[in-house]
Amino acid sequence: MEPHPRDPGRTAWALPCLLLLALPGVDAQAGQDFALQQPQAKVTVTAGDNLTLICTTSGAAGPGPVMWLKGLGSGNKTVYDPNNRDPSSRVTEAVRESNTNFTIHIRNVQPEDMGTYYCVKFVKNAFGADEFFRHGSGTEVTVQAKPSTPLVSGPEQRARPNDSVPFTCTTGGFFPDKIDVKWFKNSNPMTAKPPQVTQTRMKTYNMSSTVQVTLQKDDARSQITCEVSHPTLQAPLQGRFELRRVLRVPPSIEVRAEPNPAEVNKTVAFTCLLKEFYPDKVSISWLENGIEIKGQNLSRPLEVSRGLFELRSRVEVQATEEKNGSTITCRVVHDGQAPANDSAVLWISNPTLGGLSNEFQINKDDMLIYIVVGVVCTVLALLVAAILYLIRTKQIKAGKSSPSARLHEPEKSSEATTQESDPNNLTYADLNFDKERKSIQRMVEMSQQSEYACIQSNQAPNGDDNLTYADLDMVHLSKAPKRPAPRPEEAGSEYASVQITRK
Repeated sequence: MEPHPRDPGRTAWALPCLLLLALPGVDAQAGQDFALQQPQAKVTVTAGDNLTLICTTSGAAGPGPVMWLKGLGSGNKTVYDPNNRDPSSRVTEAVRESNTNFTIHIRNVQPEDMGTYYCVKFVKNAFGADEFFRHGSGTEVTVQAKPSTPLVSGPEQRARPNDSVPFTCTTGGFFPDKIDVKWFKNSNPMTAKPPQVTQTRMKTYNMSSTVQVTLQKDDARSQITCEVSHPTLQAPLQGRFELRRVLRVPPSIEVRAEPNPAEVNKTVAFTCLLKEFYPDKVSISWLENGIEIKGQNLSRPLEVSRGLFELRSRVEVQATEEKNGSTITCRVVHDGQAPANDSAVLWISNPTLGGLSNEFQINKDDMLIYIVVGVVCTVLALLVAAILYLIRTKQIKAGKSSPSARLHEPEKSSEATTQESDPNNLTYADLNFDKERKSIQRMVEMSQQSEYACIQSNQAPNGDDNLTYADLDMVHLSKAPKRPAPRPEEAGSEYASVQITRK
């Protein structure tokens, strides 16, 4: 079997193919002495600083670039490619046009730049494409990110003294996650809960810390401070919040009237004093019996101690009689809050008699004096009544025990009928005693117009005691002319005559 003759065209085509197949083998033999050094195993850099990644080569490896990649495999990212230089890129080669030194610089490193970087040698394949040939051991880059300046935020609305309000301190973009937070009110430490630290998709961390603060009246000049410490910081960072931004101290309101009470038709000045308030946003209006009148502010709000303010406003009112007892009101609107007010009453000290009306009222001091005087007079009257009662009681008791008694009209009898019918005759009265009455006939003076009355005794006289005295309160005297007095009774008589002198 004879061999087939060679086809000159086939032979011409096969020679280039054999040469191409032989090239990789040649490159492999040439790359056996190729070495790539990436000496930095780990590098730590602070965010914002510059990073240098070192890579050198030795020996021959054939044509092809040396590139820098972040990560290997399908998720890698090209950091530096000498064939695609970007003037605006943060990455530049340290030594230009070098065949052995492929070190690069990365400016302004950020936390997202963290990762493992590889220096990779590529070679051209038979088709002219860059093929992966060899890479370094990799450099792990850690970016220490400083925390941002702490931001302290407070409540959206103002709060009054003694209210407890929260304040929050936040910072972020830091790495590693170790962080320390302290709170101060002025220079005094405060207790707060441990901070909350969360990781972001950029592998950095954020922090949030909250503290409760009880506001005080004198906090208009106070501040709270959030102090943050981190390994990347040479000194702690601080965030501050002025408590005056959330503090509201309502004013104390006092209305004074000078003079008060006032004379008729004089001018009375009413002053409204607003003390210790914050902030200074305040408006004042005046009302007379609910109707607005015009006043004036004596000054703008003045800052006093502890950062608080005070303000004076005045209105003048003429003290006419028809305004006696009028109510003058100072109405205050502070920092857009509900109105608050205080009032004083206009008094007139000397209204005329014609001007007195039911509206007139006694001021408190005079009323107190009148009440005291009334009580004293009442007590004195009761004492006098009690004394008179005691005296009267003693007189009654004395009357019952005394041998004397009042005279009363005698009982009428048939014998004296004719005499008593005469209007000019004396009305006789007999003396009754406590002892048993004797049945002794009444002796009547013979004269029909006598001015005498007889007194009967129930006992015979002893010695000189021949008269029993009595007061006559029911004796009717005759209108007849005065007659001579009769002769005295006998010494042993039980009767006594009583002479009444006419006036």
